[in-house]
Amino acid sequence: MKASDSEALTAKEVCALLRIHPSTLYKLTKQGRIPGFRIGNDWRFRMELIERWMAEKSMYARLARNVIESSVN
Repeated sequence: MKASDSEALTAKEVCALLRIHPSTLYKLTKQGRIPGFRIGNDWRFRMELIERWMAEKSMYARLARNVIESSVN
């Protein structure tokens, strides 16, 4: 594992990466839908887990589109 893989991102950095509002990030994190952990009052997110989460969501969206398109045709 490279040092950058275990890099902990702040909520602000993840919001910029995902282009979402902080309240959306906090809501999804508290629901367990985005991997994160707390240090005191602050949330931190491992870059490796956020990248994996994004890849899984992208793959799921692609599969769902394929299913929808195949059922329409």
